[in-house]
Amino acid sequence: MAGYVSGKVAIVTGGGRGIGRAIALLMAKEGASVVVVDVGAALDGSGSDQGPAQEVVNEIKQAGGKAVASALSITEPQNAEAIVKSAIDTFGRVDILVNNAGILRDRIFHRMSWSDWHDVINVHLNGSFNMARAVAGHFREQESGAMVHMTSTSGLIGNFGQANYMAAKLGIHGLARGIALDMARYNVRSNCISPSAWSRMIGSIPTETDAEKQRVERLKQMTPDKIAPLAVYLCSDKADGISGQIIGVRNNEIFLYSQPRPLRVLHRSDGWTVEKLDAQLKNAFKQSFTPLERSGDVLNWDPV
Repeated sequence: MAGYVSGKVAIVTGGGRGIGRAIALLMAKEGASVVVVDVGAALDGSGSDQGPAQEVVNEIKQAGGKAVASALSITEPQNAEAIVKSAIDTFGRVDILVNNAGILRDRIFHRMSWSDWHDVINVHLNGSFNMARAVAGHFREQESGAMVHMTSTSGLIGNFGQANYMAAKLGIHGLARGIALDMARYNVRSNCISPSAWSRMIGSIPTETDAEKQRVERLKQMTPDKIAPLAVYLCSDKADGISGQIIGVRNNEIFLYSQPRPLRVLHRSDGWTVEKLDAQLKNAFKQSFTPLERSGDVLNWDPV
């Protein structure tokens, strides 16, 4: 039986480790030729190493698949163009983009530096734009293509010490939806996955108390390979008609996320003053205010 993405060519950023690696391996298993992009940096974005991307390529080839590695940084537009060119030069076309690469620089906001902000935005948001823009012309010409971008419950809901990451991940939702709207006429789809998986990104959770240790053991069940099937499905022709959506994966659960829409409306025919707002707004809206919750407060049950 042919795989779900047989004959397609996929680019997977951050493909050397974690979720990206799992997606690259399953893409290849399901018949795609894969460009594995990974600079091999540390979690905070420092350093580089060509090893991780090449190791995944070797693993794909040993299993009989087709793959090529790239260690170029996606933060440079010309590098994104070069990555797409390598896909076309090697495999003849490009059909799938998975924007997965990312770094973390967690800091409480009043201690967050410009570089903490800029570097996280640069890899996640600018990198996702650069890669999407580099494939967009090819997708338009062939009137087909699928993109999957990684958002996060940190962006959709919230977390302490992650204003930079939250802004980047919510920005990625805006980018993904903008692409979905602009490119629907060319049969190009663009969706977000909000993944929950045990990887380097959440491997720094403290494990001092027994309760924390038990929680981490449960979280470790959420392996990166639980994310990969959704990514492959969304990039396959079988997902036709699904675009502009946010779909979450948490162990064996899959969520469809809501997107911002008006909840309540207040109207005055004579217009508003500060005094009238003071008299009405808080009481009218407070039952519908979104609480200052974090991801764990909303997804407050153990992974199943």
